[in-house]
Amino acid sequence: MRAVRIFLRIVSLVVGISAVVIVLSTALVYLLRDAETCSPKQGYVVTTNTIERSILWVYLQMHRDEIDVPADAEDATVTEFTVDEGESLNSVSMRLRYNGLINNADLFRRYVQYHGSDVGIQAGSFALRRDMTIQQIMKELQFGQKLSFSVTIVEGLRAEEIGALLEASGICSAQEFVSIVLQGRVPADFIGERPEGGSTSLEGFLYPDTYELIKNSPADDVVLKLLDNWDRRVPSELRDQAGSNGLTLYQTVILASIIEREAVVADEMPTIASVYINRLRQSMHLQADPTVQYAKGLQVGTWWPPLTTEDLQSVQSTYNTYVHFGLPPGPICNPGIDALQAALNPESTDYIYFVAKGDGTHAFATTFEEHLANIQQYAGQ
Repeated sequence: MRAVRIFLRIVSLVVGISAVVIVLSTALVYLLRDAETCSPKQGYVVTTNTIERSILWVYLQMHRDEIDVPADAEDATVTEFTVDEGESLNSVSMRLRYNGLINNADLFRRYVQYHGSDVGIQAGSFALRRDMTIQQIMKELQFGQKLSFSVTIVEGLRAEEIGALLEASGICSAQEFVSIVLQGRVPADFIGERPEGGSTSLEGFLYPDTYELIKNSPADDVVLKLLDNWDRRVPSELRDQAGSNGLTLYQTVILASIIEREAVVADEMPTIASVYINRLRQSMHLQADPTVQYAKGLQVGTWWPPLTTEDLQSVQSTYNTYVHFGLPPGPICNPGIDALQAALNPESTDYIYFVAKGDGTHAFATTFEEHLANIQQYAGQ
C-alpha cells in the first residue's frame, strides 16, 4: 500500500509540473506572436502588464468552453442587478455569481480584466438574465441601458425639497415621499430615543449623497434607501460621541441641521456649533433664523424665505427658537457629515453671538456690545 501511495504522489507531481510547463509554453507562444506584430525598429518590450495579460489569455484558453455557456440557457427571467458607485470588479463578480447570473465569478472577473473593461463598468441598475453569456453581461454593464438614474441630494435640503427633486427626476411621488418622511412610516431604529413631545419625522436622517435610483419606485423604498445610507455612512465612533455635550443622538442631529443651514463656509461649522452649545448651557434662546424659516414653510417659491424682524417674534411654532427655549422638536433639514461632526465636536469658545459679514463668513462676539458693533460694521453687506 505504501508503494502505491508513493507512486500516486509521483504521478500527481509529474502531472502538476507538466501543467505548469504547458501554461508557461503557451504564454511564451502568445508573447512571441505579439512580438511578430511589432515594428523591428521599435522592438518588443516585455512588461509586467504584458505578462499579466498573457497569463489571463492562457487562463481564458483553458476555460474557453465555459465562456459562451450561460448560467441557464432556458431561463430568460429578467433580474435587476445594481452596481454601486466605486464598487470593485471582484465584488461585482461575486454578486453576479450569488444571484445566479454567472457560473464562475473568477472566470467573469478575468474575462473582463483581459478585455480591459473593468474600468468601463457603469454604476447603476441593469436588466440581466441567466441566459446571457459572460460576454453579453459584460457589455450590458458597460453600454447597456440603465434602469436607474443618478440623483444628487445636497446638504441642507428639507424633506419637501428632496421630494420635489425626486419627482422631477421621475423617481417617485413628492407627496407620497414627504408624507412617509413626516409621519415616520418607515422604521429607523438607529435614530434612538427622541425627546418627549418631539417630532416623529424622519427629517434629518435622509443622507445627502448621490444615489442610483430607479424610476417610478415606491416612495417608501426610496426613503428606506436614504435612511440605510445614513446608517451606513455615519460611523459608530461618531455616534458614540453623542452625549458628550449633554445631547442625545437625535438632539445632536437637530443641532447639526441648524448648523448646516447657518454655515456657508464649512470651516466655521465648529465655531457656530459652539455658539449654540454655549446658549443652551446658559438657558438662552437659540435665536436661529433657519428655525423660523422652517416654521414659515413655502413662501414665494422658496422653502427658506427672507425674514423680517416681525417674523422672529410673530411666527407661532414650536420650531421658532426666538420664542421657545431649547432645541426645536426635530431637525429642520438633512445635514451632511461635516455639520454632524461640528455638532459633536464644537470649538471651545465663549461666543454667544454671530452676524453674517456678507461674504459667507460670520463675525462672532462674546458680549452683546461686541455683537452690536459687528452688526453696525456689517449691516447691509
